[in-house]
Amino acid sequence: MRKLGLLAAFAASATIALGGVAMADWMPNKPIRIIVPWGAGGSTDQQVRAIAPVLEEGLGQKVVVVNQGGGGGSIGTKSALEAAKDGYTWTAGAVKDLATYPVTGKLDTKVQDWHLYFTIANMTLVSVHPDAPYKDFGDFLKAMKSDPSSVSVATAGVPSSGHSAIESIKTAAGGDYKLVNYDGGNPAVKSTVSGETVAVPQLLSEQIEFIRAKRLRPLAVLKGDTLTIDGYGDVPSITKWLPDFKAGPIHFGIWAPKGIPADVVAKMDQVWAKVATSQVLKDYAYKKGLAVTPYFGKEALERAWPVISATAWGYQAAGKAVVSPDTVGIPKP
Repeated sequence: MRKLGLLAAFAASATIALGGVAMADWMPNKPIRIIVPWGAGGSTDQQVRAIAPVLEEGLGQKVVVVNQGGGGGSIGTKSALEAAKDGYTWTAGAVKDLATYPVTGKLDTKVQDWHLYFTIANMTLVSVHPDAPYKDFGDFLKAMKSDPSSVSVATAGVPSSGHSAIESIKTAAGGDYKLVNYDGGNPAVKSTVSGETVAVPQLLSEQIEFIRAKRLRPLAVLKGDTLTIDGYGDVPSITKWLPDFKAGPIHFGIWAPKGIPADVVAKMDQVWAKVATSQVLKDYAYKKGLAVTPYFGKEALERAWPVISATAWGYQAAGKAVVSPDTVGIPKP
């Protein structure tokens, strides 16, 4: 599997970064809660449960994962935002969703207002039911223009990775589609597997087992080059049909709003070096065809900006933005 980077480099980077951080002595005296703002089984839920044992070891305390879906991830995120800022309540997801909540009017918060800790980088694939009448992604685009009502597309709702992906495709290629929203990526993917919908543009980690089992047929990957999936083969880049399409890795992780105690942040920075080398996380990433990307703090935000900007301004171009991205600190790509 082609990876997005080298784990060794990430671990080394994390170790160097920790050199400037005072040894943290904060130890929680009660369980840590991580709110997954999506349903069970999706990409966010998977990556949080993969790192929970590592966090428990590093913090010496139980980590409780709570699924609180709804509102395109904004309801669970809002719960974490409004919780006591004591370091005991975190949330999770794709950072581009967190960053675009104010753009879509889902939640009044900016990505700069959060402490970010990344785990893995995912990517989006447009896949269809094996019996779908599309030979390739070009046929799919033609159907969006000639018969959009027939192109039923399953997503995890606004502003999930799937929804922003299909909106970006619509903006770049024209045409339209029939949107069918589900409470999370897992049920969205399963709807296409069952034939309830014809296509799903959700994340690789949510689709990969069904692709390997030939219960989904991937048409294109939203990255700049071909994706090779072990046990399946090559998936062509969307740029084969849309050369100017901007796509990149989607960073997932956990975060807490700024305002939590400084010693909690210092402790989490320290623990994140263990996350970087966790065999559990490496095994999860390998199984899902992903890359471990344990960036945190300023570096995490810098690496996420390209996809954040592309997503936010894609909403603006599609008429889905409630406020202009530049008014909430998101520069134009």
